[in-house]
Amino acid sequence: MNLKFFLVLQFYRGGKMKYSTVIFDFDYTLADATYGIVSSFNHAFSRLGIPEHDCESIKRTVGLPLDEAFVQLTGHKDEVLINCFKTLFREKADEIMLKNTRLFEDTASTLQRLKYNGIYTGIVTTKYHYRIDETLNLHGISHLVDVIVGGEDVKVPKPSPEGLLLAIGSLNSKMNDVLYIGDSLVDAKTALAANVDFAAVTTGTTNEKEFLQYPCIKVLNNLSELKELIKI
Repeated sequence: MNLKFFLVLQFYRGGKMKYSTVIFDFDYTLADATYGIVSSFNHAFSRLGIPEHDCESIKRTVGLPLDEAFVQLTGHKDEVLINCFKTLFREKADEIMLKNTRLFEDTASTLQRLKYNGIYTGIVTTKYHYRIDETLNLHGISHLVDVIVGGEDVKVPKPSPEGLLLAIGSLNSKMNDVLYIGDSLVDAKTALAANVDFAAVTTGTTNEKEFLQYPCIKVLNNLSELKELIKI
């Protein structure tokens, strides 16, 4: 199907979009944890004697599993080194990530609007499940999210559809009633693999032109635009 057609494709039921379930990625979709992520990467690099990397290079890896991000940034594929990196990253992240994670200004209001309209919500991310729980609890919005699937909850990370399908199954949602929203091509590939609709947000490092390589019903500038897309 033509990708431009996907971009404008909208199905209505009684004047509303068809979705009963909206599932989100986390980093750069619902929140900005740049300082914590970059600091944790460079802490681990420094401890391993690897040169630190600039912020933008690290940001481009957000959404990838840590081992893939490490290989992409350093070129090192040694399993022992990768595991040491992951341990050092997690130790630093446990110390600083929560207090340095900022929800986007329209995150809470978007989730509230979805819940008010009876739409199920979820988060599917490569980030640790417990870290998502901590962040939602800190900001008092855990009751607005029905299901969370984190990196440790799956055998194969995104863009495998495993996590997204797990979330959909736990909500007993029909596949054609689900919209997945994310900020990266990993998210677009995940939705495609799961055979669910995808909407992109450009609050990360991926631009509209890049998203149009994949089926995408809409490219949003921010989450506030979701209310117009699904008519809530």
